[in-house]
Amino acid sequence: MPDRRAVGEQWLALFDWPLLFTTLTLALLGVVVIYSATFANEGDTMRGLYFKQLEWNFYGLVVLSIMSFVDYRVVERPAYVIYVVTIILLIAVLVAGKVISGSKRWLLVGGINFQPSEMMKLVLIITLTKHFGSVRDSAGEVGFQRLVIPGLLTLVPAVLIAKQPDLGTAVVLVAIFFAMAFVNGIKTKTLLAIMVGALVLVPVMWTHMKEYQKNRVLALVNPSVDPLGTGYHTIQSKIAIGSGGLMGKGLFEGTQSKLNFLPEKHTDFIFAVFAEEVGFVGVFLLLLLYLGLVLRMMDLVLKAKDRTGALMAAGVSAMFGFHFLYNISMTIGLTPIVGIPLPLLSYGGSSLLTNYAAIGLLISIRMRRFRHD
Repeated sequence: MPDRRAVGEQWLALFDWPLLFTTLTLALLGVVVIYSATFANEGDTMRGLYFKQLEWNFYGLVVLSIMSFVDYRVVERPAYVIYVVTIILLIAVLVAGKVISGSKRWLLVGGINFQPSEMMKLVLIITLTKHFGSVRDSAGEVGFQRLVIPGLLTLVPAVLIAKQPDLGTAVVLVAIFFAMAFVNGIKTKTLLAIMVGALVLVPVMWTHMKEYQKNRVLALVNPSVDPLGTGYHTIQSKIAIGSGGLMGKGLFEGTQSKLNFLPEKHTDFIFAVFAEEVGFVGVFLLLLLYLGLVLRMMDLVLKAKDRTGALMAAGVSAMFGFHFLYNISMTIGLTPIVGIPLPLLSYGGSSLLTNYAAIGLLISIRMRRFRHD
């Protein structure tokens, strides 16, 4: 019978401490920035959001611990069942979801609001891993015919989420699909054909977009055309980021958020709050943290001991990388404004728990890299 102490020491040695440290650093920084963005709202319900975020971080650590010590291959087995359950939840959102800020994204269960769309990101990663694990042609590459089913697995939740409307999360699902298909060996000509097809569908997508979504795209070109309407978010965000200068105005001293000029300051535009207070130097360090996080995830794509682990790592890397790049480009006016939070920093229990669960999954993969269980 193996010595329990020796087994425990082995697990500790294999645990991905750099990934955990980077995760906790970003998460705790998020609590501080959320406090800075909301503490001046005297009498407002937002004043206690930093404490709620701290609570969600505690729950997230519990989820991360569980996911870390559960074999990732076990998680893959009930993938299709979990996928169907999550699809049912997304349909329930459209039928009886709670409307907040004009979007119907939340379900109220036991007095707690949660977003099934956030959970769908990780569920899709696990489901596509299970499917891709059994499909490769004789040349070792994935052709178009082998992408029909995973494409449908992605398209169904993407359409349901886009109808909430939550175009940002729907696009994240598509990014996950492409990243995992690429790692699984998608043919170059197949990838080009899909890209051309997507471009052809752009006019069709445009006709199905909400009016405010179209206005946000148009405001990207020239936000000053409607400075108090569709261009307001971009203008105020760029003012906040630009006014931070080299060293920033100082922690808790940002004026754009304190005076409520900056909208969605604790969620989508938390980067602008951070940039105003810590300046270029602080932003540079934050970008290094995110770069280190994503590179650590991508490293696992190459070092996982099996294709299941590599595919899961690719999906999680795509999820975090896309969120990180799009959110920041959105706040500086390079991409249209959609509901994409900054991972681990933005306020939100559903998003935070999903992030922690995904990171726990990666730790599970790395811990079993040298094991033969």
